[in-house]
Amino acid sequence: MVAVRAHSSAAGVLALLSEPDPAFKHHAITALHPLVPQFWAEISEHIAPMHVFPFLPCPIPHVLHSESLYESDQLPKPSRDLAALLASKVYYYLGEYDEALSFALGAVSAFEAEARDSNSIEYVETVISKAIDRYISQRSEEVLTGTKIDPRLQTIIESIFRRCIDEGEHMQAIGIALESRRLDIISRVYDITHDVSLLSYAMDAVIDTGFPLLYRDQILNFLLPLFPTPSSRTNSSHIHSLARLLVTLNKPSLAVPLLTSLVPKEGLLAYQFAFDLVEGGSRDFLEGVRDLLPEGTEDTKNIFDKLRNILGGQESVKLYLEFLKRTNKVDMLILKHSKESLEPRSSIYHTALTLQNAFMHAGTTSDMFLRENLEWLGMATNWAKFSATAALGVIHKGYFQEGMNILGPYLPQNGAESQIQGAAYSEGGALYALGLINAGCGSGQTVENYLREALKNAQGEIVQHGAALGLGIAGMGGRSSEAYDDLKETLFSDLAVAGEAAGYAMGLVMLGSANKTCAQEMITYARETQHEKIIRGLAMSLAFVFYGRQEEADETVRSLLSEKDPILRYGGVYTLALAYAGTSNNDAVRQLLHIAVSDTSDDVRRAAVTSLAFLLFKSPSQVPRIVQLLSESYNPHVRCGATLALGIACAGTGMQDAVEILEPMTKDGVDFVRQGAFIALGMILVQQSEASSPSMSSTRALYTKVISDKHEDPMARFGAAIGQGLIDAGGRNATISLQSRAGSRNTNAIVGMALFCQFWYWYPLAHCACLAFEPTAIIGLNEELKVPNFELISNARPSLFAYPAPATPPKRETAAKMATAVLSTTAKVKAREKRKAAAESEAMETDDKVDSKKDGDVEMKTEDVGSEESKAVSLTKRKAEPSFEKVANFSRVTPAQLSYISFPSDGRYQPVRPVSLHTPTAKGGKTPSSGGSKRGNGPSGVLSERYACGGGILILVDERPDQEADLIDLSPPVTPEVTANGSAVPNGHVPGERNLHIALDESTGDAEPPASFEYAFDDDEV
Repeated sequence: MVAVRAHSSAAGVLALLSEPDPAFKHHAITALHPLVPQFWAEISEHIAPMHVFPFLPCPIPHVLHSESLYESDQLPKPSRDLAALLASKVYYYLGEYDEALSFALGAVSAFEAEARDSNSIEYVETVISKAIDRYISQRSEEVLTGTKIDPRLQTIIESIFRRCIDEGEHMQAIGIALESRRLDIISRVYDITHDVSLLSYAMDAVIDTGFPLLYRDQILNFLLPLFPTPSSRTNSSHIHSLARLLVTLNKPSLAVPLLTSLVPKEGLLAYQFAFDLVEGGSRDFLEGVRDLLPEGTEDTKNIFDKLRNILGGQESVKLYLEFLKRTNKVDMLILKHSKESLEPRSSIYHTALTLQNAFMHAGTTSDMFLRENLEWLGMATNWAKFSATAALGVIHKGYFQEGMNILGPYLPQNGAESQIQGAAYSEGGALYALGLINAGCGSGQTVENYLREALKNAQGEIVQHGAALGLGIAGMGGRSSEAYDDLKETLFSDLAVAGEAAGYAMGLVMLGSANKTCAQEMITYARETQHEKIIRGLAMSLAFVFYGRQEEADETVRSLLSEKDPILRYGGVYTLALAYAGTSNNDAVRQLLHIAVSDTSDDVRRAAVTSLAFLLFKSPSQVPRIVQLLSESYNPHVRCGATLALGIACAGTGMQDAVEILEPMTKDGVDFVRQGAFIALGMILVQQSEASSPSMSSTRALYTKVISDKHEDPMARFGAAIGQGLIDAGGRNATISLQSRAGSRNTNAIVGMALFCQFWYWYPLAHCACLAFEPTAIIGLNEELKVPNFELISNARPSLFAYPAPATPPKRETAAKMATAVLSTTAKVKAREKRKAAAESEAMETDDKVDSKKDGDVEMKTEDVGSEESKAVSLTKRKAEPSFEKVANFSRVTPAQLSYISFPSDGRYQPVRPVSLHTPTAKGGKTPSSGGSKRGNGPSGVLSERYACGGGILILVDERPDQEADLIDLSPPVTPEVTANGSAVPNGHVPGERNLHIALDESTGDAEPPASFEYAFDDDEV
């Protein structure tokens, strides 16, 4: 058999194209196709001169006017199609993909045949990708200008849709349809599959990417009627998607029909839907839904009244507040150690401990540490006193019923400022604290009116500062024109301290309004004033005004970024980040990265890197990769921005990739970089256990070491104290998340974190981090909205999601006994006595030596044996650890744990919707692994890209309504349990009678000394 010789050139085949006979030309074109991958360079040089394709981009003028084989009538249609395909392939290898697509469109049937050839997969996929891109571009032009689409391109895209649907690639078809504005394809796919999860996928894709607002709303309005009506009988998982869709559209008129359709047959589901709306809905949206709800008939009036009560938001706040009170697990020994290590007379250290205590006790209403350390508290002066008073707002956040009573002694009395020296700081801090207590509580106009009056009556800058901040936070998103005008009047007084707070507050009140008039007023005044504080407040205010407005903010962003003043450019960076918050918009990310490496101001560069977190918090695994190189920048401000970007975007995930970047930065040569690294580690590792995160114990030890080291830089110790507060936030029962449980953007959290980042300039703004604290609980409610007593099952090892072990007090080191000096005369007497003792005393002495040796040996062995036994016991415990645990209602369940929670099938109570939308719990006894791998993204590596939707408040169906319910009594205070070490107390409420007031006045007398008592020293461990 004769072997086939390999081709060394395509010249012979190319020569056939010059033959006049069409048969020769057809043969040449057919023969050239398999030669293109090897000889595409040679073929590309001959095609144009051979007059095959005179309309190719070619520098030879006469070729443009000659006939081509492709256009020639001498060749049949199949040959012309093959000629077009040949040119397409050549251009593909030349890297000219647009020209390759143009000729592929002319190939028609030849290209379709080529698509079935397995040897041409790469070429076909590239051309199809370019076809989709061109189709999306032309569809956008068609919508805007009416330009017609090439019918050949339309044919290829239709074939792609058909193939995706036939092969079951429905998500791919929906993705292309969304980009190309083909909503009919989404409807067609759903009609074929009736799969609600595909509608949820389409909704998530639209909300989580940077689609224009008008088109986004068009798609969501199109999707809403496609969703089936939820039913508790089918355990509707799409109730989360419906809630998120309606919250995003922000139209009460669309939410009310759905709620009313559930009454009265699905009343429990209506309650659940209302609670889910509260999780992510804006204040004006929830008020609109409440106002539009009907009064109802005799049968339904009670249900509608409960719905209005739920939509007010206060029911959710009360339940979470009670949860944080009851399950408080703050380790007081940690705070005691920080207090002993940080010099209280230093303002920065006093503020650091104030923030640490506030974060650890956020929302727990427990002021035990403050009560037990009144002397330390009295050392606060000036703005440290302001911060210390404002910390009460963090501790009592959500306790809106008692807010005025708690802060009563510190608030301005009878509407006038106190004349006592230093009292202005307490009064200003108390007004700020009042705003923090009422943040997100929907507590109505009462508090806002009080703060407005306090702002008007205040004469000093300090009280005005606190009143303005409190008004902005309490009235966040309310868009009250009266509050805005009062703040604007304070701004125009041109006082630096008061004007800065007024600037922040104006943006908070008009949050997300995109009001052009307000924005222009702010920009104009920022250009005119000479106070940097006011300029910074207004710059951030602009970011709040355009929150979530995407392309509507583009013009303002361009204007701010082109300013000469770096503070206004700083505001432009945050405006861009908050306008596209949570969208991962590629253009916005690209712009921030460019600013991070090119701006002349270090502050602007740091802000640009930090702002990446606000864009990418829904896909945290991308952030370590993006900021990896920035974390190694020569510029310390860029490195500092990288730390906060990692902390905010990866908060609560325990992501090891982020921790590995931050750990070396805790040893950075610049103090504020170390500070940022300590804070970021606290955010990332919040609610992680030692079993789920290998860095947990080492990070806690690092915090203790840095705080104790008096030679460490103050800024680094400040960061370590805040990090220690964040890692135990909310009594170890809260996480930090910029997403709500319903999956939508958590507006309060995003705004709170943006304000927290301003602690670089103004420490009191650090308190706003508490706005991002989310209690992590499952709170089951029955039909009467009462809390029944029952148990859930967590199908994971208990150690994965356990509370950290309590800190142990340092062991006392006993001083070694020194040898006693012996006089020479005494030595002689003793020697004489020994000689007289003879054999008996000698034997006794020998026995004593042996015994002492034995005692020493036994002690050593006991220690070794003890350690071996402890290792064996711990190993046995690890082996014997159960694969599941029972969790009581009203208990902590972390976001990563939600996917392992299940209700017993034979239990009395069942939820009306799934506990979690993520990976179902393993069956058959399978449990998650320890998650200690280096690359795990959290406990057992299961924490998904998005916040684990679910958990929170669950409405329950009572399967045995005829039996009397065992309810949890929420009225009495919980007495704290005393732990073994007597110090690490999960303190909860202060037992017994509570005096809600703590004196911060320096003129207050010292506390009474404690009664005398006797201490049992014999019980101490040595």
